[in-house]
Amino acid sequence: MPKSPERLEQRARNVLLYQLGRSMKTRKQLREIMIRREIPEEIFEPLLDRFEEAGLYSDSEFARAYVPSRVASGKSVRLIERELRERGVSDALIEQHTSEISLEDEQRKATELAQRRMRQLTELDAQTRYRRLSGYLYRRGYSSQVVSLAVRAAEAQG
Repeated sequence: MPKSPERLEQRARNVLLYQLGRSMKTRKQLREIMIRREIPEEIFEPLLDRFEEAGLYSDSEFARAYVPSRVASGKSVRLIERELRERGVSDALIEQHTSEISLEDEQRKATELAQRRMRQLTELDAQTRYRRLSGYLYRRGYSSQVVSLAVRAAEAQG
């Protein structure tokens, strides 16, 4: 027996509240959850609008919180931008929240990561160390220029 629109709306509301209680989400992420739960779009779209108006979620707030946490964990701006895009954050919001991170900040973070990682690689030969360090930084989304400078700085210090 199909569920009534009222029951579907209550279920959608419960799912949204549960998901938002677990962690911040973007509108795209919430839409995907609703679709996976097989809740019709005509039921959940108005709910998403009401939840956004009530301030229960915001793509801007998500980006504002997400960017510093990812920078702190050693991710590059380029990687953070890609992750935000995948989560449905608009390019304007991405630009707004990542524009404060300078190339110098990125270079400093990459160098710090390389120096920390270098301590684990001291027994390896120089070529292997370079390859592993640069791969480590590339996987965090840093550009080749930033990686090269960071690895050289780490080698010089280590």
